[in-house]
Amino acid sequence: MSAPIFDNSYARLPDRFYTKLAPKPVAAPALIALNTDLAGDMGLDAAWLQSDAGVAMLAGNKMPDGAEPLAQVYAGHQFGGWSPQLGDGRANVLGEVVGADGARWDIQLKGSGPTPYSRNGDGRAGLGPVMREYIISEAMHAFGVPTTRALAAVSSGERVQRETGVPGAILTRAARSHIRVGTFQYFAARQDDEAVQILLNHAIARHYPEVAGGDALGFLNAVIDAQADLVARWMGLGFIHGVMNTDNTHVGGLTIDYGPCAFMDAYHPATVFSSIDHAGRYAYQGQPEVLVWNLAQLATSLLPLIDADRDMAVKAAQAALARFGDVYTASWKRVFFAKIGFAVGTDAHVVLVQDLLTRMADNQADFTRVFRAMARGQGAREEFVDPTSFDEWEVKWGGGDAQIMHAANPAIIPRNHRVEEAIAAGMQGDYAPFHRLNQALAQPFEDDPQFADLEAAPSAQQMVRQTFCGT
Repeated sequence: MSAPIFDNSYARLPDRFYTKLAPKPVAAPALIALNTDLAGDMGLDAAWLQSDAGVAMLAGNKMPDGAEPLAQVYAGHQFGGWSPQLGDGRANVLGEVVGADGARWDIQLKGSGPTPYSRNGDGRAGLGPVMREYIISEAMHAFGVPTTRALAAVSSGERVQRETGVPGAILTRAARSHIRVGTFQYFAARQDDEAVQILLNHAIARHYPEVAGGDALGFLNAVIDAQADLVARWMGLGFIHGVMNTDNTHVGGLTIDYGPCAFMDAYHPATVFSSIDHAGRYAYQGQPEVLVWNLAQLATSLLPLIDADRDMAVKAAQAALARFGDVYTASWKRVFFAKIGFAVGTDAHVVLVQDLLTRMADNQADFTRVFRAMARGQGAREEFVDPTSFDEWEVKWGGGDAQIMHAANPAIIPRNHRVEEAIAAGMQGDYAPFHRLNQALAQPFEDDPQFADLEAAPSAQQMVRQTFCGT
């Protein structure tokens, strides 16, 4: 058995990018789950991770040689309001490892104790949010959505105080980086052009090696493309992030920071779950527009590097941002054409999709179940309050390729009530529902009779109407 071999490129950046500090040890760590497949992809020894030494690392109790724990600093717009300093308030990046394929991974502990960026928080995580992020981030990976990953979950043997005392836990998150739009904003707001340039070079090397080093405009265009594709994929799953702040917008085009996120049951474009999104800023239908706003903040941060002439830089950035509509629309078409069984489509297919979505909203039809039933060739009309509404649409549709639809429409999603059931059981020390849900979600496009119950929409009593942040 062997400990990870670290190669910590972010720790080699200037010290104003982070604060180096060790995680705060916990009382009695115990392994809840280890993602052995991901460990293999990362070049890690799963047997070592399950050993006493490995669990000690995953809990933050003892660092192996080569780890350089640090908390990253960043800023961001939160619900449109500017916060000049945020940062990792309850997380430590232990270091980076390089997989067999050459891919570089951050290993980060969430819930590892207070940092200089904690803003009076305790730096810990409750068991519920850790289980939630593990389930949903791994489901997103199985759906083919770019995302941070969950390597492990560990209980801490301690209780943390939220509304009440709850069991504590630590999530080991793996990601190709933890660089956010807000990371660029932090240095740009301080007019630290040198740091912005250093960060730009680092982000290009980490995520977009095809972009020439130092090419700020090329980088901006690459981020626009990646993020437009990402959010189109969210829309195709009925996924609502819930806190699309700029500090939660990843420059590598990854889904990051699973707080009050949720998947819709009954389709409605104005759906909001997050308990802190009082104005519906981050509603399902608003996600593409919010993304453009966030990307504009990135563009603003890069202006001095795009062109020394500010007017020229602004024009170039505006031209890049103006591309978003076409890029996003192309991704949205690809996603939704596949959902109704077409590899390519026309404007008539756009109208067809929009008509179906309108009918679904009017009839309280379940988003996931309608599309999966269409792939199966039966059962879609029963999801509508007025089944004849689907019948009328089906005549216009005329059918699509079942193979394409099966690959585009999951049978199982992390339904909110199922996630809450798994968390409630975990709070009592029973992780069987958690492991079963993860097992089912690892193959979400398969029709597996043993998991058929997980396809069901919630009853009125089971319905989850609000989701919450973990802090």
